[in-house]
Amino acid sequence: MFNLKLFKSLKQALDAKANLLTFASSQRQANADYIESLSSNELKIKADEQRLEAMVRQQLKEEFPNIEKSSSYDLLVDAVIHNYKSKQLQATDDAEIK
Repeated sequence: MFNLKLFKSLKQALDAKANLLTFASSQRQANADYIESLSSNELKIKADEQRLEAMVRQQLKEEFPNIEKSSSYDLLVDAVIHNYKSKQLQATDDAEIK
């Protein structure tokens, strides 16, 4: 009888520990997947922003020759990108309201 109680208590303890280890392992994998998805999204956003900036710089160079030599060239690029993003955000908000 004592051996049976001891065996059951050991089995319960080991089952609880095994369940905890299984849960912790699945949580680690879920966290790794979540972090990877965030990282890939951030990389896509960064690549899109860099592509937009390159397009703006190219367009400004075509429309205004030698503008890249101007001291305010970078500020102008930033302003154009900011304006574009603001209009895009406003269009997205208007579409969600309708």
